[in-house]
Amino acid sequence: MAEPRRFSIGFALAPKKQHSFIQESLINIARERLIDLIKIDTQTPLIDQGPFDCILHKLYGDDWKQQLGDYKAKNPNVVILDSPEAIERLHNRISMLQVVSELKIVKSDGNTFGIPKQIVIYDAETLRDDRSWEGLKFPMIAKPLVADGSAKSHKMSLVYNHGGLSNLKPPIVLQEFVNHGGVIFKVYVVGEYVKCVKRKSLPDVSEEKLESLGGLVTFSQVSNLASNEKTDEKYYKMMHLDDCEMPPQEFITDIGRGLREVLKLNLFNFDVIRDTRLGNRYLVIDINYFPGYAKMPSYERVMTDFFWNVVSKNERREVDEVKLEEESKLLGDNNDFEVV
Repeated sequence: MAEPRRFSIGFALAPKKQHSFIQESLINIARERLIDLIKIDTQTPLIDQGPFDCILHKLYGDDWKQQLGDYKAKNPNVVILDSPEAIERLHNRISMLQVVSELKIVKSDGNTFGIPKQIVIYDAETLRDDRSWEGLKFPMIAKPLVADGSAKSHKMSLVYNHGGLSNLKPPIVLQEFVNHGGVIFKVYVVGEYVKCVKRKSLPDVSEEKLESLGGLVTFSQVSNLASNEKTDEKYYKMMHLDDCEMPPQEFITDIGRGLREVLKLNLFNFDVIRDTRLGNRYLVIDINYFPGYAKMPSYERVMTDFFWNVVSKNERREVDEVKLEEESKLLGDNNDFEVV
């Protein structure tokens, strides 16, 4: 009896991402499903490695993009997760959120979604011109325009007034801060699977408090106060995430699957907040490629199921193509006769 077919998934990840994602628990569960996770040696040309049924990656740069293209040309049946061209759309904080406007959710039960008001500032002169951003209200979140996963791209600030703007360095995106009850919903997408979890976020800012605050506060990430910011410890201790109602699952799933279709990506997450002024209004504030899935409940099973669906579906497609080719050849041979 023939041995069951095993599948090879090569992964090319930065050391930090590899350490958090490729855990022993994931390797073992994948192995049980006949999937071998194999580290790609980034010091060796990709085309000399494998063969792989699938390549999982989160590396950037023209050289890596070229290597993926060359490997695909030599191995047309390999599945690449995901396309570098599709990923690049998420490297710009303006283009990443424009996709939200392209979604059409048929059934929402009165819930609505969108993005906060935002503009991009390319130079200091425009930043100093009040007319450039007069459509926005304070406070604002200032984010680097580039969102490539680097430490620099995570340097964000909450700007309380005009004085805080002078400390910013364009190009930046100014996004109107919306009070959302100090809770952010992180939605993980893995193929068709959509999982929403809630996390603590920035505390609300009242009109009264806004008048007494300084120019800006720096954050290590938009959803976490920097380590030197202690002003709202009491707020976090008082807040109970259990008391916060989750968004409707079907509604969030529809948004997640809609984004997947428009972005042409399989592995990403997006951050959603609920506007406290309008309880059924949800705003997408960020989209990230290949996020920290290890923080997602049962991520090993979810990822393994996804890997299996990808490689087994591709295997069936390959078999169907071979059958079709054989049938076409057979049909051609049968019709190859001389007419008298």
